[in-house]
Amino acid sequence: MAAESKRETRLNTEQLPAGMVPVLAPMQGSITAIEVEVGSQLAQGQAVVIMDAMKMEHVIESPVSGTLHEVRTTSGETVFEGAVLAVIREHDVAGDGQSSQAEQDPDFIRPDLAEVYRRRSFALDENRPDKVAKRHARGYRTARENLADLIDEGTFVEYGPLALAAQSERRSLEDLMENTTSDGLVAGIGRVNSDLFAARDSRVIAMSYDWMVLAGTQGMHAHEKKDRLFLLAEKHAIPLVLLAEGGGGRSGDTDINVCWPDSHTFANLARLSGTAPLIGINNGYCFAGNAALLACCDVIISTKGSNIGMGGPPMIETGGLGKVKPEEIGPMDVLTSNGAVDILVEDEAEAIGVAKRYLSYFQGEVDDWQCADQRELRHTIPENRLRAYDIRRLVTLLADTDSVLELRAHYGIGMITALARIEGKPIGMVANNPMHLSGAVDSEGANKAARFTQLCDAYDIPLLFLCDTPGFMVGVEAEETAQLRHFGRMFVTGANIRVPVFSVITRKCYGLGALAMAGGCFKESFFSVAWPTGEFGVMGVEGDVELAFAKELAAIEDEGEREKFFQQRVAATYERGSVLRSAAMAEVDDVIDPAETRKWLAMGLETVSIPARTGKKRPHIDTW
Repeated sequence: MAAESKRETRLNTEQLPAGMVPVLAPMQGSITAIEVEVGSQLAQGQAVVIMDAMKMEHVIESPVSGTLHEVRTTSGETVFEGAVLAVIREHDVAGDGQSSQAEQDPDFIRPDLAEVYRRRSFALDENRPDKVAKRHARGYRTARENLADLIDEGTFVEYGPLALAAQSERRSLEDLMENTTSDGLVAGIGRVNSDLFAARDSRVIAMSYDWMVLAGTQGMHAHEKKDRLFLLAEKHAIPLVLLAEGGGGRSGDTDINVCWPDSHTFANLARLSGTAPLIGINNGYCFAGNAALLACCDVIISTKGSNIGMGGPPMIETGGLGKVKPEEIGPMDVLTSNGAVDILVEDEAEAIGVAKRYLSYFQGEVDDWQCADQRELRHTIPENRLRAYDIRRLVTLLADTDSVLELRAHYGIGMITALARIEGKPIGMVANNPMHLSGAVDSEGANKAARFTQLCDAYDIPLLFLCDTPGFMVGVEAEETAQLRHFGRMFVTGANIRVPVFSVITRKCYGLGALAMAGGCFKESFFSVAWPTGEFGVMGVEGDVELAFAKELAAIEDEGEREKFFQQRVAATYERGSVLRSAAMAEVDDVIDPAETRKWLAMGLETVSIPARTGKKRPHIDTW
């Protein structure tokens, strides 16, 4: 275009006669079409010219109603911002005040959106009736049914629902859409317990392998989805729930290399440990890669019918180790007793319910709480100091009603570890179990307590230790369990946590085991109080007397006199280690009425301060 022509398009609008309104170019670009002819009547907002700028079409509309008086550009011409493209003689026109564009039906689905919905529909349970029926026939739920139960209604945003298996070399697109929906992994972000906690506190990332897609095996694109969400969880400290049922790595993907040595999935999940709670759930078979991901979680919730193993039947057979049935690998009676599974449940519905409950302890306080009559605590410890009792009843009475969730109940049975609440505030409880080895701390119990202590410390849950122990377990067999190191773990962990610790001595407080039940030292606790049934010593009273008075006892020939002397020494030693004498020497902060325990705990929880975390407190939480 000649320079003179360009100047004409920049005509000063002030030169236009009264009643004439210019149509100006809002940007630099090229004219691709003139939409109306001179003399046509225009409604305000009606298209006059179409411009192209940076490969994008722009509709230039009439700023007023009237008649097109003049067009000052041509198709193909390049114009600058502010150029006069046309002139409108302003006046009212028929239908003025109405939109120049036809009203659009908001429910109308255009073809491009319709295709999106069509592809998404393949993943919906209602469009896979045969597969769903097989799933239900086994008494199992689908992946989407479990996630719908877990995630608060209307809050789930799914990532990667259109992903397909990396098998385009061997399957048609329709086949992939019908049989490899979401590449076998349903994943996204939503809220859990949002009726109790704020939106930020209730957010969660959830994902479930879909057994109805290639037996829940791990595909390349599913790995990419997991990596995407794992990184989001790490960046924003979002809790993660993983439903892990599946057969491990998939051998049928063809659009990839033979193996994935550069896969970041397992490292990405493992690095999340200690960032935000990681909850693993399993129902049915879980082998190989699926089991490896499950193993990285802070807590594993599993149904009774599950089988979990790092190697499934094909791997065992191809390794030359014989043929086994999947139900022979990692049954629940084995994995609960060895501590691999934290919580055993009946079915998927209970697993989801427990997962939501577990999450709640890390989401914050609740306002609505009740508790039992605390006077009942006065009678939980028998008057006979040698009589065992039910520590779980004591824990249940002390905590808010229905707030106790025990972890690893079938492992390390001499130690109780549980999440609970006191006046709505979360707390972790560690208690000796006098029904097992009189409450002595053995290797399994030490491991269990140390690992639970890490868990609470990582996520800012204060700890309560309920001490009733004769000390660490002794004996040749006990030392064969490497308890030297296991006990050391309890001390090292307890001395390096930053959450507040509260100590309550319910009865026996003997030796090194008792110190371990206070984070290493009772003076390190925010408070250390004892019940009237408390007793103190370097070891059990009877054993102490036997060692200290061995010569005297041996010198008494009469059996009756010997027993009398022994009982006198026991009584004297017991008196020397009585709770009131310890209190008089300021070894404990007070001897309290058991009914006052909650008062102490409530005040402690209100008083302590836990600095806000900006990152990890611990590099990770031990997996076992």
